[in-house]
Amino acid sequence: MGAPTTRTEDSSRQDSTEAPAEQSAARTEADAAQAPAGPDTAADVRSAGRGLLARWRTPRHPRLWFEIVLIAVSYWTYSLIRNAVPEQRAEALHNADWIWRTEHTLGIAVEQSINHAIGGVTWLIVSMNYYYATLHFIVTIGVLVWLYRAHPGRYAATRLVLFATTGSALLGYYLFPLAPPRLMAGGHFIDTVQVHQTWGSMASGNLAQMSNQYAAMPSMHIGWSVWCGITIAMLARPLWGKILGVLYPVATLTVIVSTANHFWLDAVGGLLCLALGYSLACAWYGRLPHRLPRLAAAPV
Repeated sequence: MGAPTTRTEDSSRQDSTEAPAEQSAARTEADAAQAPAGPDTAADVRSAGRGLLARWRTPRHPRLWFEIVLIAVSYWTYSLIRNAVPEQRAEALHNADWIWRTEHTLGIAVEQSINHAIGGVTWLIVSMNYYYATLHFIVTIGVLVWLYRAHPGRYAATRLVLFATTGSALLGYYLFPLAPPRLMAGGHFIDTVQVHQTWGSMASGNLAQMSNQYAAMPSMHIGWSVWCGITIAMLARPLWGKILGVLYPVATLTVIVSTANHFWLDAVGGLLCLALGYSLACAWYGRLPHRLPRLAAAPV
């Protein structure tokens, strides 16, 4: 009878020993769950963050509906902000005089001579008026459509350049209001749209009330045309396409000066904005847009 009693006591002692051990293990697991993430968990979080950032920075095939809405809203916002900037006529004319004097000092103040020479050739200056009013938008949209269809992997990065360029121009309009040469007091420039009564200028005639006429610095005609030119010259395959890409911004520069809508230095301002746009795109995507793969992953 003594043996069974001993086994019972041993079992009781074993149960009483295991119970605290199990409770201690449970408490340890709970404490571990509530404790801050250790080195392995933090590394996993950082790795996940890097993965998400890499996914955002990886070019994907653009979605047509999104691009149409984005471009429409962006241009509407750009026009709204540009035209909402106070015109500050006195300051704009003062800045125009300063630009004109600076160009004389640099020996590049030939805009008036070009304006009068081209203005005397009716068919040429009328063509330039229509060029100024229309191709600025047509060519830019055409290049975006071409990129979307033929170079989807480079589309988002190249579009970022355009958007950043345009956004930085708004800051220039606010900080440095500038009258175009044709509005300078005593500048003796010819407003070619007014003289030849051509259609389409938002800067002359009745349409002038709808647009800020003192937003000449920087010139987005140059910013956008050089963006188009670089994109076409770098990505077009035919030689004639590359040549057109080079000639387009040159022709645009000739037009904006001949029609007295901009100074040479306005064009320099446009180039600086474009350089900023390319810098941002290169920093985000890790390389220049034309060096990205032509194709891209399908949209998520």
